[in-house]
Amino acid sequence: MFYLYILKSGRDGKLYIGYSNDLRKRIKEHNTGLVRATKSRVPFRVVYYEAYAEKEDATKREHNLKLRAKALRQLLLRVKASLRA
Repeated sequence: MFYLYILKSGRDGKLYIGYSNDLRKRIKEHNTGLVRATKSRVPFRVVYYEAYAEKEDATKREHNLKLRAKALRQLLLRVKASLRA
């Protein structure tokens, strides 16, 4: 199983989009500062994730959300309450 995930930083409130085949391990890596791209923004919490059977599907979705503002905006509107918490 592969996961697309969106994290929200407790430090600056910004979002991070990624994918992994082990979601729990990856979140732990983010929160312990092992990920160079996010180590200055810990702690993080998961605000959204999607599961895919194939890696290719997860990476395509990640790419879509990162490069297409409309796709990300539509997703964020669906999870608005989770973003406020």
